[in-house]
Amino acid sequence: MSISLAILILYIVALFAISWYAKKRSEGEAENYALAGRKLSTPLIAVTIIGLAVGGASTIGVSEHAFRVGLSAGWYTIAWALGAIVMGLFMAKKYREQNITTISELIERHHDMKAVVLGVFCQIVIQLVIISLQYIAGGSILHAIMPDVFDFQTGMVVSAIVFIGITFIGGMWSASLSNVLNIVLIYVGILIATVVQFYRVGGMEGLAASLPAGVPWFSFTEGVGMMTITSWVVTLVTVNLSLQSILQISLGAKDAATAKKGFVWGGIIMLPVGVLAAFLGICAKAMYPDAQAALALPEVIVSLQPLLAGVTLAALWAADVSTACNLLLSAGTLFSNDIYKRFINPAADGARQILMTRLCVMVSGIMTLGLAMTVSSILGTIMIGLSLTAAFSVIVIVALFFPQHSCKEAGFWTLLAGFVMLILWQLVPAVRILPNIIYMEWLVCIVAYAVVAMLKPGAKQA
Repeated sequence: MSISLAILILYIVALFAISWYAKKRSEGEAENYALAGRKLSTPLIAVTIIGLAVGGASTIGVSEHAFRVGLSAGWYTIAWALGAIVMGLFMAKKYREQNITTISELIERHHDMKAVVLGVFCQIVIQLVIISLQYIAGGSILHAIMPDVFDFQTGMVVSAIVFIGITFIGGMWSASLSNVLNIVLIYVGILIATVVQFYRVGGMEGLAASLPAGVPWFSFTEGVGMMTITSWVVTLVTVNLSLQSILQISLGAKDAATAKKGFVWGGIIMLPVGVLAAFLGICAKAMYPDAQAALALPEVIVSLQPLLAGVTLAALWAADVSTACNLLLSAGTLFSNDIYKRFINPAADGARQILMTRLCVMVSGIMTLGLAMTVSSILGTIMIGLSLTAAFSVIVIVALFFPQHSCKEAGFWTLLAGFVMLILWQLVPAVRILPNIIYMEWLVCIVAYAVVAMLKPGAKQA
C-alpha cells in the first residue's frame, strides 16, 4: 500500500470517528441535527465558514485558473473572505436574532407561500450545483495522485460516499467538528507544498525563467482583470448574505455576538489560502507546462516526497469534504423543514424530521453525482449558480433592515425574475448588456421588488 493511500484511509477513518462522536449530540430534536443545538462557539463558527468557503473551487479551481492567468486567480478566495467578513459585520447577528432554521422562515414572515416554495427550490438548486463541483475536484485529486487506485469516476464515487456518509451520521455537529481537522490539514498541507515547490523551481528567479512569456503571472490584478475581480467580490458578498448553508452556520451559534465574531475571524483566516493555491498553480505551469489545467495542482503534488504528498492530498480532499458536508446538510434541512414538515407531515416529531433530513442528504448526494459528470469549468459553473442568490439578498435585506417596506407579493416575483434572468443569460446572448450576470441579477431583482411593491401597495406589511 502506498503512503498516500494509507494517509487517505487514516483521514477517512478519522472523519467517520468524529461523525460517530457527533452523532450523540445530533439526536433528539431536529435543531440538534441541523443547527448543532445552537451551541457552536466562535472557533467552531470560524472553521465551519472557512470549511464551506475553502472547497474545490478555492483550491483546485483557483489553481486551474492560475495555471492560465497567474496569481490574480487567488482573488476568488479573497472574495469569499470579504463576503464572510461582510456577513459577520452586518448580517450574522441579525440572522441569529431571528431564531429561525431556514431562510424560508424569514421569507414567510414577510411574503406569501409562493415565495417560500420557490425560494426552497432555488436554494436547493444552487447548493446541488456547488456540491457537484466538490465531486469533480475530489475525483480529480484522487485520480491524479493515485491513478493506479482511482480513475476520475471512481474518485468521484469515493468522494460522494464520504461526503454523504459523515453528513448523514452527525449533521451540523459532524460538519463543524470535522472542520477542525480539515482546516488544520488544509493550511499545513498547502503551506508546506507551496514552500517546497517554490524552492524546487529555483526560487522566484527560477520560477520566472521557467514560465511562458506574455502572461502577467505575478500581477495581483492583470491576469484576471479588475472587472472579473469586482464581479467575484460582488457575487460572493451576495452569496454570504443569503445562501442557506451560510446562514445556517450563523443560526447554529450559541448567541448573536458569537455568530458575528465567528464570521469575521473566519473571513480573516481564510484570506491566504487562495493566494497559496494560485501560487501552486503557477509552479505547476513552470514544472508541467503541457499538463491539463484542471489537474495542475494534483500534478505538482505527485512529485512531492511520499509522506508530504499524502498529507497534501488529504489537505486538498479535506477542502472538498468541508464544503460538501455543509451544502448537503443545508439542502436536506430546507426540504425537511420547509417542504416535509410544512406540507407533507406537519405532526412529525424531532426524530422523524431528523430521519427525513438524513434521507434528503443521501438523495441530494446521489443526484449530484450525475450532474458532476456534465460540468467542465469549476469556477465558471459555480459563479453562474451563485448569482441566483441576488434575489434572496434583495428579499432578506428588505426584511431585516426595512421591514416597513416589505411587500408580501414581491418575494415570489423577485425570485421568479432572478430565476428567469439566469436562464435567459445562458440562452439569449442579447440580454447580456452588463459585463457579468451578477449585475443583471441585482438590477432585475431590485426593479422587480420595487415594481411589485408599488403596484401592490395593499400587500405591504403593517
